[in-house]
Amino acid sequence: MLRNRKEIQVEWGDCDPAGIVYFPRFFEYFDACTNALFEAAGFRKAEMLKHYGLVGIPLVEASAQFYAPASFGELVAVESQIVAWGKSSFRVEHRLYRGSELAAEGREKRVWTVRDPASPKGLKGEAIPGDVKERFAG
Repeated sequence: MLRNRKEIQVEWGDCDPAGIVYFPRFFEYFDACTNALFEAAGFRKAEMLKHYGLVGIPLVEASAQFYAPASFGELVAVESQIVAWGKSSFRVEHRLYRGSELAAEGREKRVWTVRDPASPKGLKGEAIPGDVKERFAG
């Protein structure tokens, strides 16, 4: 399974008054790391949207566990990988490290989404192409 590692510099604006990363920012980190994971598989977002006719891969479920705070000025690293494929959805897991210490874990469920003029919301999930899944296998 393809795994990607992305380093993130914790900025002042990421932190609460105590100087530690405010919890919603972890979800922003995880979102950016999902995009980086797709890029590591050779899928630049703009090209992927155009090539597959995607609207995007919206988040439909998210959770996290926090073990240790990350603080302003630290460099953290997030390891991400897709751990399960469904027909039109997939699950991503993220592990955020401060040095060698596991500081947080995040989980996402996302849906391969295209336009659907017949739907009141104009969107629908579509089967994830086999060539996409194959790029993450090795």
